[in-house]
Amino acid sequence: MRKILVMIPAGEVYDHDCVRWYRAHDIQRSINHYHNIGDAFVHDSSLKLFDYDEVEVLDIREVNQKAIDRANAEFDFVFLRGSNYLNSSMNWEVALDVIKRLKIPVIAFGIGAQAPSKGTLELSEQTRDVMRAIADRCVTIGVRGIYTADVLWSLGVKNVRIIGCPTLYRHNNPENRIDLPPLDTIKQLGYTLRREVSATYSPDIQRYLDLQRESILSLATRFDVTVMAQGEIEEKKIVFGTPEQRADAMEELAKHKWLQGEDDPMRRIYESRLFYSDIVAEYDAIVRRQQLVLGYRLHGNLIALSNGVPSIYFTYDSRTAEFVETFQIPSFDVYKGEPFDLESYWDQARFEKFNRACWRGYREMKRFLDENGLANRMRDTAPSSDPAIKHAA
Repeated sequence: MRKILVMIPAGEVYDHDCVRWYRAHDIQRSINHYHNIGDAFVHDSSLKLFDYDEVEVLDIREVNQKAIDRANAEFDFVFLRGSNYLNSSMNWEVALDVIKRLKIPVIAFGIGAQAPSKGTLELSEQTRDVMRAIADRCVTIGVRGIYTADVLWSLGVKNVRIIGCPTLYRHNNPENRIDLPPLDTIKQLGYTLRREVSATYSPDIQRYLDLQRESILSLATRFDVTVMAQGEIEEKKIVFGTPEQRADAMEELAKHKWLQGEDDPMRRIYESRLFYSDIVAEYDAIVRRQQLVLGYRLHGNLIALSNGVPSIYFTYDSRTAEFVETFQIPSFDVYKGEPFDLESYWDQARFEKFNRACWRGYREMKRFLDENGLANRMRDTAPSSDPAIKHAA
């Protein structure tokens, strides 16, 4: 039996390697609370790359020596599910004490640093110690991009490999690429929504929100737009709530000027073209029905790219900027003060940069898993399959 552990999971596992939010069948349990289902995308995608028989959770809320002894005796490794752990407010609870007692490899799998919108990133001593402890228990740490690698380097952690995010490779397809059809054939468009934001992420929240609303409405005049939410409370209530909850959500959105009057076209979109789910597989299904996906959600856009669907990022923080830089994804800077012009991004040359970066990233992800001795399902890639070489031939 090949058994693995996950540290800081996001959702519950079913059907071996599929993830949904906790008690997804009981939406009322969490309908009044925000949770980002994008975190579950990463959890789900990580499991789809590993080759294992059983997965369990390693609890970092307490030091349970009996559980740690069992981990050391029965499990092959523990992985830290990718997220923005390198930030100024991260609380690791007793993770450091747990990690120090582990004798199996501890793998950071696609972690990232989150720079504040203003000022410099200040990490706690606890975060520094946890990163160093993980670095001592693996061959390499897998990070999202160059910025995160630089942050770890400044802590003295140098055994780092840039692998991006498992979500991009969730279908284990090294030949995945984006080929643009004529723009006038595009009818179905998915917009990845992120109304939830704070000053930590955005230096100009009003611009962030105004542009999001304006771009949705503009695109809806040309395409059949589906707005894809990932955890906002009001959107969850509109999709899954009772009639009373739905009415309350509409009223709350109107109060914050997201909905503006009874004749607002955004209201019609929300009444008939709004999507949300607590099950990761349903996002795979919804993006496959789109011909183009764009917007503010890092993982919402990424799951589209992983399914071969063109996607354009609206970048608004260091996290999204780092990812589009690493993988050369076409992107629009929210704060430039310019209107979004889709035609200027509908350029195959832009997406060829992504295609090559995606192929090379797949190879780096495979190398990362192999060098850390992690059994995985990723296929080997031959140098002759490099898109640049194939194009030259």
